Amino acid sequence: MKTYEVFLKKEGKDPFIHAGSVDAPDDEMALTYAREAYGRRSEGDQMWVVLRCNVLIADEVELEMADRTHKHNDGKLVAELRRTTLSDQS
Repeated sequence: MKTYEVFLKKEGKDPFIHAGSVDAPDDEMALTYAREAYGRRSEGDQMWVVLRCNVLIADEVELEMADRTHKHNDGKLVAELRRTTLSDQS
């Protein structure tokens, strides 16, 4: 038996959401089990059924990035630059 992860997506731009997992002997049965377990009440318009061993998992260390302070602008730097520029022009 193999373990498959099931993801559902509702219509529109909603993201895929992890619905759960199923154990099945092959891909075809996994899709059947996933439909029966997670698609009976029309919880989603689309379904992904993925072998768990094919899901890539990043841990905390892999998710750490270099300094990203430039991505979090609170406006102080821009305000300071404007003040400096305006005082230089006077």
